[in-house]
Amino acid sequence: MSDQDLPSVAFGIKTTPMRVRYEDILRVWQEADDLPEIADAWLWDHLMPIAGPKDGQILEGWTLLSALAARPRRLRLGLLVTSNRIRPPAVLGKIATTVDVISGGRLIMGLGVGGTVQPPDAGGIAGENPAVAEYAAYGLALVPPAEGIARLEETLTILRGMWTQDVFDCHGRYYTLTGNRNEPKPVQRPGPPLLIGGWGNRTLRLVAEHADIWNIPGPPHNTLDYITERSAVLDGHCAAVGRDPRTLTRSVQYIVSYDDPAADRKAITELIAAGVTHVVLSLRSPYPPQAARWLVDQIITPVRSATGAC
Repeated sequence: MSDQDLPSVAFGIKTTPMRVRYEDILRVWQEADDLPEIADAWLWDHLMPIAGPKDGQILEGWTLLSALAARPRRLRLGLLVTSNRIRPPAVLGKIATTVDVISGGRLIMGLGVGGTVQPPDAGGIAGENPAVAEYAAYGLALVPPAEGIARLEETLTILRGMWTQDVFDCHGRYYTLTGNRNEPKPVQRPGPPLLIGGWGNRTLRLVAEHADIWNIPGPPHNTLDYITERSAVLDGHCAAVGRDPRTLTRSVQYIVSYDDPAADRKAITELIAAGVTHVVLSLRSPYPPQAARWLVDQIITPVRSATGAC
């Protein structure tokens, strides 16, 4: 196999800001910024802990991202993923524009449906949907899944419009904008790359139509077989809309275990063999010293050696 035939796989790092201090997150991001093997860094978008005790501290995602965007100089960055239910779409578009400007054009716009009405044990999370308590505490409404998808589709239209047009109007079912002006525009034109997270059929259709990157949680939330099946469904949607599926980056979030890196390497190697080309390594807090270097030495370098991925 020639070098041109080898798969190109990028690795990111995720610091979930649950029960962890800003200083610890900044430390890991600055470490990662000095390691070219790590391409991007990620936060999440929750307002309360979604696992364990309910009284742990949480930092708001986009505010935190804005602060971090001004510190590391190389890493691409984003939220994995932004909830479409927390902020009005045009306000979110302005926030994202600001972060792209602060970072000098390094934002990846991660976006998902957000809180919808779901049965217990949905999405690989055991027990009651954690969004029920979170949204009630912050005065947010859970909506039916079909409405969540429709709202996300309108948000995608709004983001593209306000990032590219001098004056933008939108008259959708859920959102109306009249005379929107968004200056300055994002540094990246026509806007930051769009990552959509999710795995339902209707979400995958939006991925095929709009996204640059598709992200899905990996094991233990979703099995390798399920991810492979969802990827095939995405291929079908790409065919239906006339898109080459090879133009879409396939991304998986994988929660790293500090005590069994061999098992992590095996699981990630299998994901890459199944066609994943972007792996976000999610760290559990507290973060050990030199956590980013540990990821490079124990996960990224050995996996690349084993798979031939560049």
